[in-house]
Amino acid sequence: VQLQESGPGLVKPSQTLSLTCTVSGGSITTKGYYWSWIRQPPGKGLEWMGAIGSSGSTCYSPSLKSRTSISRDTSKNEFTLQLSSVTPEDTAVYYCRLQDYQYWGKGTLVTVSS
Repeated sequence: VQLQESGPGLVKPSQTLSLTCTVSGGSITTKGYYWSWIRQPPGKGLEWMGAIGSSGSTCYSPSLKSRTSISRDTSKNEFTLQLSSVTPEDTAVYYCRLQDYQYWGKGTLVTVSS
């Protein structure tokens, strides 16, 4: 399974960050799989943001739930992260992952700055 993140590398404060994870070598509708988003701010640890299951159900980190939305496009075998009202504290490398397995995207740096 291969995962690849894509999206803007620079987002302005108060805007919505949007990233897409394209999956190949496996289907996002495979029963029992959860596809997650994780981020790592500079100099800090990994933070799980949320996930979408094979049925389309979602779950989010309580600390980010009010600003986070994860959706999917099964026809393209991809899932998307949206994080609203971003601040410079949301600057991080964002990863997508097949949860509970060692399949990760390479990560993409998103900088929040005016």
